[in-house]
Amino acid sequence: MNRVAIHNIQPAAYQAMFGLEKYLETVDLSGQLLELIKTRASQINGCAYCIQMHSKAAQKQNETIDRLFALPAWKESDLFTDEERSALALTEEVTLISRHGVSDAVYRDIEKHFNEVQTAQLIMAITIINAWNRIAVTTHAQ
Repeated sequence: MNRVAIHNIQPAAYQAMFGLEKYLETVDLSGQLLELIKTRASQINGCAYCIQMHSKAAQKQNETIDRLFALPAWKESDLFTDEERSALALTEEVTLISRHGVSDAVYRDIEKHFNEVQTAQLIMAITIINAWNRIAVTTHAQ
């Protein structure tokens, strides 16, 4: 079934979303970490389009295939740093925010690894990919 092509019907909305993406190019977070966040949120949201896009982008940021394969089980893997684990925990709780919000434990852990500016940037990065996922899943983006 064909669904609305928002980029054609409401190009200003898409341009606003691309403006948020441009913002992510200015943040004080590594490209590799950003792609891990984007890939993990996309996995949780079941967004095949974004999983493929961000897995490829992660590889361009020197991410390994082993770590990408382990990403859904990052809690059980020793392949991720404490900083990455903290960011992935926040990614999961923000992505699944309706379940129980963002716990104090996860937030305290973020504060151990990231300064206030980086924390704000992480929250924005997670929010942006979740918005993209919702657009892509709803419209069946290919």
